Amino acid sequence: MRPCPRFRLLLIVALVALLLAACSTQPRVVAVRRAAPYGAPASRVAERPGYYRVVAGDTLYSIAFRHQMDYRELARINSIGPPYTIYPGQELRLHRAPGMAGIAPPPVAAAPVVVTTPTAVATVAATASSSPTSMNGAAAMSPAPASANTAVISGGPTRSVDGIVWRWPVDGPVLAGFEADEPGRQGLDIGGHMGQPVYAAASGVVVYSGSGLVGYGELIIIKHSDSYLSAYGHNSVRLVKEGQNVVAGQEIAEMGNSGAPRVELHFEIRKDGKPLNPQDFLPRR
Repeated sequence: MRPCPRFRLLLIVALVALLLAACSTQPRVVAVRRAAPYGAPASRVAERPGYYRVVAGDTLYSIAFRHQMDYRELARINSIGPPYTIYPGQELRLHRAPGMAGIAPPPVAAAPVVVTTPTAVATVAATASSSPTSMNGAAAMSPAPASANTAVISGGPTRSVDGIVWRWPVDGPVLAGFEADEPGRQGLDIGGHMGQPVYAAASGVVVYSGSGLVGYGELIIIKHSDSYLSAYGHNSVRLVKEGQNVVAGQEIAEMGNSGAPRVELHFEIRKDGKPLNPQDFLPRR
């Protein structure tokens, strides 16, 4: 006997009701978002425009270098005085707000041949703790003298500019020259071989030694006066530490290709945070 149309309709309604009930019991899928950890280079915590969030390994000098700023201006904008202590997770303003006062800069030395005293270096602990760190005086870490286990070369051509005596940081051909408006070319690329000694171009104090600046590989930054810094990138080995005094011609690193497609030294000179052509400072050759 064939089922009546009414029975078929009731059967269809019952099946639809069962399907709807089954769907309603499925658990909801909730997207879980994990906060990006401090210091993760590929997934930094989102930053507000005009601000920078400090990560482990940063120094005030490296942050200023990254943004082509004078470190003294960065300190003033954020009311940070010597010894320029900064914290992991701290948010720094990169531009002065209208009417902002800030702390006055430290006095400039009359003869800026080497770094003035006290040689304070802001640094961040190796782990992202909430404790501030600095390198000022015995309470933290006194600047070390020139290390006896790194070679110092004497003699050779030098050139004095603005009271600072400069020399070539490595013996090799210039592979790429200075281009003021092209990122990555605001210095000299000097050729050489893997492990070749890299020397301090002038006397000063190491204010950054690390690999936290994208595009520079293993990087060393030396402060020569209140205005002048020099930078040495793409090293294979760094031989000096932050806070260490170095003299012109002292070996500070070994040449490599970290962050570069070939073995080279990327060398920069900056005055008040702005890149300048190193060939205007180095002796002719």
